[in-house]
Amino acid sequence: MTTTESAETDVYWDPYDPALVADPYVTYQRLLGEAPLYYNERYDFYAVSRFDDCRDGLRDARSYISGRGGILEIIKADMEMPSGILIFEDPPVHTIHRRLLSRVFTPGRIAELEPKIREFCARCLDPLVGSEGFDLIAELGAQMPMRVIGMLMGIPESDLEAVRDRVDANLRTRPGEPMQANAAGFSDGMIAEYIAWRAEHPSDDVMTALLHTEFEDETGTVRTLTREEAVIYATVVSGAGNETTNRLIGWAGKVLGEHPAQRRQVAADRALVPNTVEELLRYEPPGPAVARYLPEDVELHGRRVPAGSAMVFLVAAANRDPRQFSDPDRFDVHRDIGQHLTFGYGTHFCLGAALARLEGRVALEEILVRFPDWGVDLDNARLATTSTVRGWETLPIVLA
Repeated sequence: MTTTESAETDVYWDPYDPALVADPYVTYQRLLGEAPLYYNERYDFYAVSRFDDCRDGLRDARSYISGRGGILEIIKADMEMPSGILIFEDPPVHTIHRRLLSRVFTPGRIAELEPKIREFCARCLDPLVGSEGFDLIAELGAQMPMRVIGMLMGIPESDLEAVRDRVDANLRTRPGEPMQANAAGFSDGMIAEYIAWRAEHPSDDVMTALLHTEFEDETGTVRTLTREEAVIYATVVSGAGNETTNRLIGWAGKVLGEHPAQRRQVAADRALVPNTVEELLRYEPPGPAVARYLPEDVELHGRRVPAGSAMVFLVAAANRDPRQFSDPDRFDVHRDIGQHLTFGYGTHFCLGAALARLEGRVALEEILVRFPDWGVDLDNARLATTSTVRGWETLPIVLA
């Protein structure tokens, strides 16, 4: 893109600017209207924000590939991806690995978790009844998703916090700086030790199933996962499943705290909870952007995006595109949402979407049954410093 083309609008979007991360939506609306194809010269990437552009790009796995990474910093680092990072693979390898994970990450296995999730939420929340308030992230957001991953993967409870903290550390950034991308972040030594132990001590969990389920790989060989592949699978699932659901719970507390009338409607009518979760996912997506690499030139909005470029799909902006949603900046638990892009689209649609929805629904139900009224102490709330997900590190809830 030429300097003249870049100067057609003075709108500026920087994924590492703390001020824009804290309040991105005014900028998103300007991008939607003024710069449907945006170029950031400082960090050398392109971005699209409109719903149709994001949806169409995410389902076009040939023009926008995942094999160079789905995070801007990883694409720019030009890393060689180890086998098994499902979210950073292209067909046919992605198809093979996704099919394998789908065989063990079944709807039935997920549904069986509901009573256990509900029981754990009760253990977290019951001691807080009668208090003046609590930190929703510390007491529930950072706890429940981690326990659910532990239930699925069979990770011992005593190790869960250490696994979560190590994965979380890989996503942390300094304010205003990109994430430091390296392949080591996709493999965890503690998980490797656990998998070695689990291989000798099988159980009824996803990890045991992954270790022992045979599949036909891209060479036509029928085999099971290598130990290295299993470690990468488990590390990626542990990180993705914990961080995003943690942020969803935080946004539920913050957004519903700011919309007391709607919150009371949901508390009075539990049937509204699933749609409330969907509206939260649309309104404040935990993962606001997804990146892809262009192996060949692409034409967009009358311009050429050259091969070798990084393209960022701003799903948080697309979820508020007035071409797709009426009054998109209004939070509405009664909204007929239709479709949002928070879980992606096409080949890489989030395999954990059903689990995230289950966790969000159960968490919200258990919060509302105990605390139908709350406010948020935003002066003491703090956003997490990451460039991959957006949400709260601390969120003090004030009870009436």
